[in-house]
Amino acid sequence: MSLADWNRPLWNNVLERRRRGAMPHALLLAGPAGLGKRAFGAALAALLLCENPGDVACGSCRSCLLVAAGSHPDRVELNLELRDDGKTLRTEIVVEQIRVLSQRLSMTAQFGGHQVALIDPADLMNTAAANALLKTLEEPGAGTVMILISDQFARLPATIRSRCQRLDFGLPNAAEAMAWLKRQGVDGAAQALEAAAGNPGLALELARGGGLALRTEVASDLANLWARKAGPAEVANRWAKSEAERRCWFAAQLAEAEAAAQARAARGPLALTAISDFNKLAQWFREAGRVREQLRTPVRSELLLLELLLAWRALAPAARRA
Repeated sequence: MSLADWNRPLWNNVLERRRRGAMPHALLLAGPAGLGKRAFGAALAALLLCENPGDVACGSCRSCLLVAAGSHPDRVELNLELRDDGKTLRTEIVVEQIRVLSQRLSMTAQFGGHQVALIDPADLMNTAAANALLKTLEEPGAGTVMILISDQFARLPATIRSRCQRLDFGLPNAAEAMAWLKRQGVDGAAQALEAAAGNPGLALELARGGGLALRTEVASDLANLWARKAGPAEVANRWAKSEAERRCWFAAQLAEAEAAAQARAARGPLALTAISDFNKLAQWFREAGRVREQLRTPVRSELLLLELLLAWRALAPAARRA
């Protein structure tokens, strides 16, 4: 399991804790998606269960082979489960899952070493599930290590966060990110990294999943709305039908970059005519972020998007409205 270069300091931190016999019972791997938290958690679980560990799991012992096969009896992973219809995933981790996990962790490790539990995404535990996990966090069994993985750790209750040792995953520098993307064979790595706001994992996803083309489409829509060449209702309906949340993320990102460029009296990515108060662009950026959050709830997405895009068009100078 390969670790990204920028996560090596965090890995060395864990190795040092392990060397001192100070491995915590609960680790919270926190930071934006795309920075390697899940690979880190998987590598750590493998190391803790390995029978011949070094700085990484050996990969060839009985435990490592069982981990690779997904059948190690002392490794359990808790994720979003399918609904009763067997077709769609739940939107939260529920209390029944935590109860099953706690019961399993109360037993003796079958291989006599660690028991390792990975909870991902931990921030999607509902209130009852989080409360049920507290008892296990407060009274962990000997050798139990829980690894909580969270893209938005602030959503976790403070009671959960306070009982975990947190490892913060941050953005690498541009040179590290570019080198990593090139090793993944990404064409246009610089463009992808810019679109991903410096996040290499997200840049890889955008480059391979058509995200860059979608971002270009969003930029075109915003520019056309600004210039009165497109109608907000038509654009809102189109956005609502496909990847509305991601479109909002791109729109917010583009508005933020435009505001920053105008603050420097420079040409922004949307090449908009300057407005008298560039802070209004920054305000719209925050509103786009709010709408993006609301799109995750059962709402009429086209109405939310219409309101947002009407507000965008209203920012255009009077000369543009004529």
